[in-house]
Amino acid sequence: MAEYFDELGWEPIAVDQTESHQMLLMIRFLLRNGYLAEDSQTGRLPPPASKEVVKNLPEKVVTKNDDRCSICIKPNEDQEVFLVLPCEHGFHKTCITPWLEKTNSCPLCRYELGTDDEEYEEQKKFRKEAARREQDIEELHNSMYVLA
Repeated sequence: MAEYFDELGWEPIAVDQTESHQMLLMIRFLLRNGYLAEDSQTGRLPPPASKEVVKNLPEKVVTKNDDRCSICIKPNEDQEVFLVLPCEHGFHKTCITPWLEKTNSCPLCRYELGTDDEEYEEQKKFRKEAARREQDIEELHNSMYVLA
């Protein structure tokens, strides 16, 4: 083993430093895999929706009898343009565009649209996987106890 360290120009960890070194390795693992990232995001606002996503939202022309825009709550005029989010909620184009320039979620149901923030997207993916793991654990737990 000494040849390995000599070859790389490294020194082995002293026995009294092993515990703190293992702790640092564990923290690095937790950070790299997103386990501590949620704590670091506390208080951070979600980023704006991706301009590409907003540009590709389907438009819908509404009439006076259709649902009102939940943002401005004004009665609809004939032939007004609504943008329809993936969650099927529709809003006046002039109302929802400024909203999505500030945040990436639907004002009614908080459905999250894609963003250009890679770090936020990674965290969103991690939260989704964590929720799926929790659901799998719950299903496994419930499957062990069959109710009569």
